[in-house]
Formats: sequence, structure tokens, C-alpha cells
Amino acid sequence: MSSTIRLLLADDHAIVRAGLRALLDSAADVAVVGEAATAEEVVSVCTTTEVDLVLMDLRFGPGRSGVDATIALRALANPPHVLVVTNYDTDADILGAIEAGACGYILKDTPPAELLAAVRAAAEGESVLSPSVASRLMTRVRKPDTTLSPREIEVLRLVADGHSNREIGKSLFLSETTVKSHLVHIYAKLGVKSRTSAVARARERGAI
Repeated sequence: MSSTIRLLLADDHAIVRAGLRALLDSAADVAVVGEAATAEEVVSVCTTTEVDLVLMDLRFGPGRSGVDATIALRALANPPHVLVVTNYDTDADILGAIEAGACGYILKDTPPAELLAAVRAAAEGESVLSPSVASRLMTRVRKPDTTLSPREIEVLRLVADGHSNREIGKSLFLSETTVKSHLVHIYAKLGVKSRTSAVARARERGAI
């Protein structure tokens, strides 16, 4: 990596990108080399531009998510590090991003000095977590049996949208058998016996 951190800002809100750029442009060792408003743009820019670190939002409106973009970036020959900067801090969001390959996860209300420190650490590949995020992860580690996995959350979100097992399988590139297996685990973890009850219980817990 060069001495200057080459940074890509990935957020679907122009005002957020402008705020981050204004903050980061003040740092002598950071250069914002691009911006992206969609997951597809993130991958496209990183394919054609040398990027050390992506500041990645999790949700870009309709279409692919920040997690999708992170997974795609990890498949590149020379993948940049990814630091998630978002408003979302549910277990599913945090775990989905970390499992996709993000090296850090911080919230948008992080003070500027802490954000800059996080950028520098993440650019070196170090793990960076907001205190509240770290706390949630520790809580989950203590209660692993009742917390839904990121994949189970994906399945349940599609169930909540009214999709059949076949449609869910097609959407997530899974067999119907695998979808059914996920549902069995979901029911067991939530202590329910039906799709409707699973969705209701997950919403009560803030899991979806």
C-alpha cells in the first residue's frame, strides 16, 4: 500500500459522501479517489481504479447491498479493505458484513477523530468496531444458539416478503432442500412452528 490511503466513498446519499469527503480531505495521508452510489458502481470503480479502502454503506436502496458489494470485492485479484460505515447495527447486519469480508464496522455517529483513526487502522487490514457493535457481537457470542445467522436472516426476510421456498432458493442460489433446512433451524432457534410465527418473532427481536 502507498503511504497515502486511496479511499472510495460508497453511499447512496450524496450529502453523506460530501460530508465524509470534507472530513477526509483534511487528512494529509488520505486521498478520496472515487465515489459510488450503488453496489455495482463500487465494484466497477475498484476494478478500474487502485483503491486501498472502501467506506461502505450497507444499503443502497433497491438492488444489491453493501454486503453483496463486499463479497464481490473480495473476489477481485487485488481487493481493497472494506470498512462499513452505516446507521444499521442489528446482529444480522453486523455479522453479514463481517462474514462477507469487511474488516471493520462503525456507525455514522462516530466522532470525526475516531473515524479517521478507524480509516487508518482498516487500511492496514486491522479489525475496527464501534463500541456498541463490539458489545452486540460479544452478546451474540454468549448466546450463539438462539441468534439467527446472516443466511437465515436473508431467508426469513424473503419469507416475510411472501416468497415461496422455490422463489427463495432461486433468489439466493440455494436448493429448495437447503431452504427448508434453514427454515427448520430458524423455527428451532425462535421456538416457533410456522413461517408466520417465525416472521413475527424475528420482528419482535429486531432481527429483521
